[in-house]
Amino acid sequence: MAGIGFELRKLLKKQTYAGLLQAYAFAGIISSGPWVLSIIGIMLIGLFSMGVVVPQSAIAQFQVTVTYLFLTSLIVTGLVQLSFTRFVADRTFAKDEAAILPNFNGLILVAMSVSILLALPFVIFLFPQQSVLYRLLFVMGLAVMSAIWIATVFLTGMKHYRAIVLIFFLGYSATLIFALLFRRLLGMEGLLLGFVLGHYLLLMGMIWLVYRNYYSDHFIAFDIWRPGAMYTSLMAAGFLFNLGAWVDKLMFWYYPDTGQAVIGPLHASVIYDFPIFLSYLSVIPGMAIFLVRIETDFVEFYVKFYDAVREGATLDFIERMRNHMVYHVQRGLFDIAKIQAITVLITFALGGVLLEWLGISTLYLPLLYVDVVGAALQVVLLGILNVLFYLDQRRSVVLLTALLPLSNFVLTAISLQLGAAWFGYGFALAMLITVLVGIWILSRKLEALEYQTFMLQ
Repeated sequence: MAGIGFELRKLLKKQTYAGLLQAYAFAGIISSGPWVLSIIGIMLIGLFSMGVVVPQSAIAQFQVTVTYLFLTSLIVTGLVQLSFTRFVADRTFAKDEAAILPNFNGLILVAMSVSILLALPFVIFLFPQQSVLYRLLFVMGLAVMSAIWIATVFLTGMKHYRAIVLIFFLGYSATLIFALLFRRLLGMEGLLLGFVLGHYLLLMGMIWLVYRNYYSDHFIAFDIWRPGAMYTSLMAAGFLFNLGAWVDKLMFWYYPDTGQAVIGPLHASVIYDFPIFLSYLSVIPGMAIFLVRIETDFVEFYVKFYDAVREGATLDFIERMRNHMVYHVQRGLFDIAKIQAITVLITFALGGVLLEWLGISTLYLPLLYVDVVGAALQVVLLGILNVLFYLDQRRSVVLLTALLPLSNFVLTAISLQLGAAWFGYGFALAMLITVLVGIWILSRKLEALEYQTFMLQ
């Protein structure tokens, strides 16, 4: 699944500043994916709709609706994203790529069907005051977003990085244009219609890329649901990680002192939401480093190490490949931490200016600082988890992803009781604890790598 890594390596080998900037720019866009780019799109839609969409509360209703579409689709598809990634990797290793495309189609069908079945009773019974159009768009939006998360499984396995970036650009440009086009005619529903149409085009572009890279003589299959094809540990890890990343937001939304109803049963937190979503924009540099370092340097020696083990190379060569692999793990995680630390310092220096430019009170600054640190730690955690996935340490991954929601829930509950001065610390401390435990686990696994590798042969 490191196809994009090999293409990025070609750019880095140019040994020019242009090639370096191009590689990291592509990596930042691809690794950030729909999540961070959508935050930018939603903020721009809200900014450009000020004074046009009446009442102003309709803009907040649109933004909150989209946020819940992201939350629900991420948690629901978290059950299958990692498992399907492993299925694709296993089929590729077994040189059975003909099985990938039909199972992709089957999984898309299941994901969209489940999303529709979950959303229909929700919108029918819990949105009595909303229009039929709003309810239909909510259901369609959830189905489309669920399919997009499935399609993102393939991004780092594809070599057509320029096409990926172009599709993202066109998809989010269309989202912005459609939303602004329909806003005068339909108000809040027009914004939501633009969001759904734009993301539908993004999904079609991603599916087109998948069809360009994979071929099969039959259209649909459900082999992934056979016993043993989908790893329950990976299903649990995907679900728990997404839950852990969102649990603090849910608590702030529904805690009486910090949240309020915005549209139907959907709540938001004026105190918490702006800083946390702004903080996620700061992860783009770290995500770029994450993709370049892990998917190029680390993967190169990872492949050489396991090829040496399978082909019976000398112990000296195997140990050298292992040492190179460990070095690039350490270097990659250090570079991620370093670039995110720089981002944090920049936020500390310019956070007040940014908030004033956005028209947001500087009273949010302390919470923004804490959330930026938490978001930076989340990028480091992603790097640790990715290495553990490569080493097939699924139990360790499940342990870490179970620790995240538990610690986030407990520490966020404590912060809510302590008052506004402690808001955000639950999220940041939960990430810090999980990262520290992850580093300890990863260090132990790397120390015993040769032993465990040969024992599993």
